[in-house]
Amino acid sequence: MNEKTLIKGKIHYVGVNDRNKHLFEGMWPLPYGVSYNSYLIADETIALIDTVDACYFETYLQKIKSIIGERPVQYLVINHMEPDHSGSIRLIKQAYPDIIIVGNKQTFGMIEGYYGVTGEQYMVKEGDFLALGHHTLRFYLTPMVHWPETMMTFDETEGVLFSGDGFGCFGTLDGGFVDTRINTDKYWDEMVRYYSNIVGKYGSPVQKAMAKLKDLPIHAVCSTHGPVWTENIARVAGIYDKLSRYEAEPGVVIAYGSMYGHTEQMAEAIAAELSAQGVRNIVMHNVSKSHPSYILADIFKYKGLIIGSPTYCNHIYPEVESLLSKILLREVKGRYFGYFGSFTWAGAAVKRMAEFAEKSKFEIIADPVEMKQSLDSLTRTQCENLAKAMANRILQ
Repeated sequence: MNEKTLIKGKIHYVGVNDRNKHLFEGMWPLPYGVSYNSYLIADETIALIDTVDACYFETYLQKIKSIIGERPVQYLVINHMEPDHSGSIRLIKQAYPDIIIVGNKQTFGMIEGYYGVTGEQYMVKEGDFLALGHHTLRFYLTPMVHWPETMMTFDETEGVLFSGDGFGCFGTLDGGFVDTRINTDKYWDEMVRYYSNIVGKYGSPVQKAMAKLKDLPIHAVCSTHGPVWTENIARVAGIYDKLSRYEAEPGVVIAYGSMYGHTEQMAEAIAAELSAQGVRNIVMHNVSKSHPSYILADIFKYKGLIIGSPTYCNHIYPEVESLLSKILLREVKGRYFGYFGSFTWAGAAVKRMAEFAEKSKFEIIADPVEMKQSLDSLTRTQCENLAKAMANRILQ
């Protein structure tokens, strides 16, 4: 049994799968579910790395005991305090009353605040270590990846990085948990969507964390969501590096709202001209149908962004306005931007999107297009000119 949970050395996987939750953080769809990963180091001194959502505690405890029996767990290392990973701290403390919790200065206030747990603590600073016997753990502080207390733990003996939410992705682990024993196809797009929505704002802290890790001899990456990465480490690190630098592929995202189809006709005209100009990667999102998590993932993926909105109650169409807010929140950088809108008796959407354009600091590639009521030949030509300007910028 224990061989099925073994990663390297004396490190075991004891995480759980959540196939019931519809929305992560109450916002982001989980079509493939999500895993909550925890790791057990069954050394002379036993240590747990992070915990799982509290509702899975009984299953979690059974997994731990199936490996170590009635031996006590001496240490619990907390890399990240979000409740999907820290939710079982109080219950673990009840199961193992003498356990010592390992964290940094930011960690312990959160533990007491969330769970009322006190007791013996081992407060670590950058570069501190913990010897367990065969395994030696070294701690690296990675604040704002993506909470202020986050850190990563490196097992120097086996070259295993416990990375918290860093290098994580959506998706349950079906059967196996190591990338060499599962089909990883579903995780790559889910990794981009996970990063874009959960970590996306914190590109600079991710870059600082990766700089700390670059010289470590890492043979396995054990994050708190998604597979244990062994043969795909370079690909995973490459995705996180690219996204955290806001680097994007040539392509255009067209996101629009449309009540009766007229603004959508503008979007279609723009897309057709982009294609005619040689742009092959064109992604269109009706904001009333596409969940924003997928739109944001594509915005992180592609260099060009064109947004369209009808005027609604003298404002931007609500779902478009919500999307603009989410883009600003993530501080996306380096995009080429164009925008268009429509109205029936008084235009406001285009004027208000100009405020977004200024705040975003994106490069504006052409004058916006504003349409009254329905698409005519003049407005079509303006839409095509917007598309041509974007294509020239994308393909130059």
